[in-house]
Amino acid sequence: MSGVYVVGAISTRFGKRPKDSIKDLTREAYLQVLQDAAAISASDIESCWFGNCGMWTDNQGSIRGQVALTPLVREGLFPERVPVTNVEGGCATASMAFNGAWKDIMSGTAEVSLALGVEKTYFPDNPEKTTRLYCGGIDQYDPQEWEQYYHNAGAEAGKAFEPAPDRTIFMDTYAMQASYHMKRYGTTAEQIAIAAAKNHCYGALNPRAQYRFKMTAQEVLADRPVTAPLTRAMCAPVGDGAAAALLVSEDCLKRLPQPVQARAVRVAATTLSGGKYRSLEEPGLSRFAARKAYAQAGIKPADIDVAEVHDATSFCEIYQAEMLEFCNEGEGGAFVSSGATSPGGQLPINTSGGLVSKGHPVGATGLSMIAELAEQLRGEAGERQVASPRYALAENGGGVMGFDEAACSVIILEAN
Repeated sequence: MSGVYVVGAISTRFGKRPKDSIKDLTREAYLQVLQDAAAISASDIESCWFGNCGMWTDNQGSIRGQVALTPLVREGLFPERVPVTNVEGGCATASMAFNGAWKDIMSGTAEVSLALGVEKTYFPDNPEKTTRLYCGGIDQYDPQEWEQYYHNAGAEAGKAFEPAPDRTIFMDTYAMQASYHMKRYGTTAEQIAIAAAKNHCYGALNPRAQYRFKMTAQEVLADRPVTAPLTRAMCAPVGDGAAAALLVSEDCLKRLPQPVQARAVRVAATTLSGGKYRSLEEPGLSRFAARKAYAQAGIKPADIDVAEVHDATSFCEIYQAEMLEFCNEGEGGAFVSSGATSPGGQLPINTSGGLVSKGHPVGATGLSMIAELAEQLRGEAGERQVASPRYALAENGGGVMGFDEAACSVIILEAN
């Protein structure tokens, strides 16, 4: 079975971009990924997987990708008659698009496939749209189920479930998870702040990041409270952006010029898992996706040299370090505070700045992780560069089901 390679991977600048439409962001990402791939032309693309969460808030619930790409088709920049498959999986949407493009190539139905994720979450004149968009990431049919779950979980975690209008419900769920971890394992707010500060320092080095300023752990702790133990600097911001990847078959890669082959990154694994209302003691769904990915790639957690994880809050970096088996359960706080995930550490994590600094336009996030890791594996990450990485891992979760996400993706890339 031939392999699949990433020959183009980019992220636009993330941030509050009220003047840019979905179609503008689509154009920007698409043209940039073609430029990054160099020898791949638009006419080579045989399929497209388009990821987005929020276009339904503009009454564009169907044919999202087809609509977003229409101006490019009209101008002859995107090939006519190419099938566009629309995917949505909360914050894991873009990774699902990547997975779909990979499957197209693995199945032999395409030699070149485009994965594209585009999102707008910032609406200064209509903040209710942002609220509606995020509400789609939790069960709206049976809210009593998760309300009861969170009341019970809050009692066990020692933090009552008390949602408020000044934040999304997701911040409450993460705060309860952090509180439970602190109660069970002794994790501290200072350790969460260290993770956040490290990522803000990485973000300051990333020209595409939404927040480009450094912070100390003390400044993170002193920032505006969101819901204990989380402060604003520990939470991903609202923003807009797009990201894309061009995937090709091994046979296609062999026909491309040598400089393109040299920059190609092999897809060693891409896996998905689904969430459930788990008990608090059970491992999260990323553990299951990760173990499938390690088996698919034929490697162990210790082989990973750099990682991007879904830190919608900085506690998530601590938790995901455990679920991905970079450290033992309960030791994530100590792992992060030891400097293991910092520049020059044992396993640098979120060299892009992570969601808390790079930004989190939900339907684009997963592919922005791929863009960062491709840069790392190519040795093109500048001041953020990790020394000679071979394997890179991206973990991307979406939606919530109790203390689980509803969906999770783990992707492992290998330097060529």
